[in-house]
Amino acid sequence: MGKHYRKAMKELQIELVRMQYALRSSGKRLVVIFEGRDAAGKGGVIKRLTESLDTRDYSIAALGKPTEEESTQWYFQRYVAHLPGAGELVLFDRSWYNRAVVEPAMGFCNKEQYEAFLDAAPAFEKLLTDDGIILLKYWLAVDQSEQETRFAERADDPLKRWKLSPVDLAARQKYAQMGELRDTMIERTHSAHAPWFVVDFNDQKKGRVNLIRHLLQQIPLSDKPIPEVKLPKLKGKPKSEHVTDKALWVPDTF
Repeated sequence: MGKHYRKAMKELQIELVRMQYALRSSGKRLVVIFEGRDAAGKGGVIKRLTESLDTRDYSIAALGKPTEEESTQWYFQRYVAHLPGAGELVLFDRSWYNRAVVEPAMGFCNKEQYEAFLDAAPAFEKLLTDDGIILLKYWLAVDQSEQETRFAERADDPLKRWKLSPVDLAARQKYAQMGELRDTMIERTHSAHAPWFVVDFNDQKKGRVNLIRHLLQQIPLSDKPIPEVKLPKLKGKPKSEHVTDKALWVPDTF
């Protein structure tokens, strides 16, 4: 699996770079939403998606808890500020759909706010797509037993414990409820202009490959290869880095 996975990811990385060239040359705007349970693998797939891309033409929106001021604004307002310009890609690591699953499950919104969101989301997304934004929405599906395995791994690893928030821990007891909220969300907000896609992420490597392949199929790519670059010849002999003040150099410890 390891060798096969690395080969597949290398091929996909090339196609993702081609996708970025296609977005840039066409001026199209792409928004991809990643939703799913805690520890489903949203951060991992976003890292694989972006690791070879030009950092100037994509951004990752992972918004935290609303500020006091944001709490008084139109619900979608703080998300609008992160939408892409021409030729850009924006990846939402969780999105406005917090109000469809996490917030009602954890008691962070009331019934009226929840229902108002489900009514408003399709209209909001229609405005985005009517303006030319390509909008793709992915739900990363993971079984509770696999989720628990990942939680235990994070709890044991000092480098991953930051991923476990109090909300994450509390949500462990609401697996079934969040599944019902997910089903309602998809039923009420799936549309031809802003479809939902569900990806099996019980095996994260397979999930990443399947999701990225699917995403690439949704974007019209140019048949043109990635432009070649010819390096001009250096004039003279190659130079060494020369900073005379030795105090500025970091000690060589490795």
